[in-house]
Amino acid sequence: MKFSTYLEKIAGVSIYPVVSLVMFVAFFAIVTFWIYSIDKSEIERIENLPLDDKKN
Repeated sequence: MKFSTYLEKIAGVSIYPVVSLVMFVAFFAIVTFWIYSIDKSEIERIENLPLDDKKN
C-alpha cells in the first residue's frame, strides 16, 4: 500500500499541512520583525560574541 492510502483513512488529516504552514509563516514573520526592531548596539554585541575572550 502507498503511504497516501494510510493518510486517506485518518480523519482530519488535511489540517496538518495548514497548521504547519501557519506556524512557519508566523515564525518567519516574528523573526523578521525582531530583526528590523533590534537596536544596532545589540547587533554589534551579538556579532562580536565569538571573538570576545572575556566571560560574561
